[in-house]
Amino acid sequence: MSDWKRVGPLTECSEGTLKGVRAGGELIVLANVDGDVYALEDQCSHQDLPLSDGELDGSDVVCIYHGARFDACTGKNKSLPAVRPVRSFPVEIRDDDIWVDVG
Repeated sequence: MSDWKRVGPLTECSEGTLKGVRAGGELIVLANVDGDVYALEDQCSHQDLPLSDGELDGSDVVCIYHGARFDACTGKNKSLPAVRPVRSFPVEIRDDDIWVDVG
């Protein structure tokens, strides 16, 4: 079941950046890849540290703590030490606001 939450204005997640937000009870990291916004669980699958502290390298979310990489578009793990993906969430832009479906 869908559960769309407004997480902020698009202007707060500029191209090439990450932003940590809360959507309902979920901690989410937003990633703006070439003008498209994606949402992932804000918790590295390696050691439960916030991915929003990291950086965006192209379309990879890079965990600053141990270097694990995740595909910003899908949450798929791309490098060790992460061996599991992180959850991804659908995103919509409505009237210049970012909405995430946490359902």
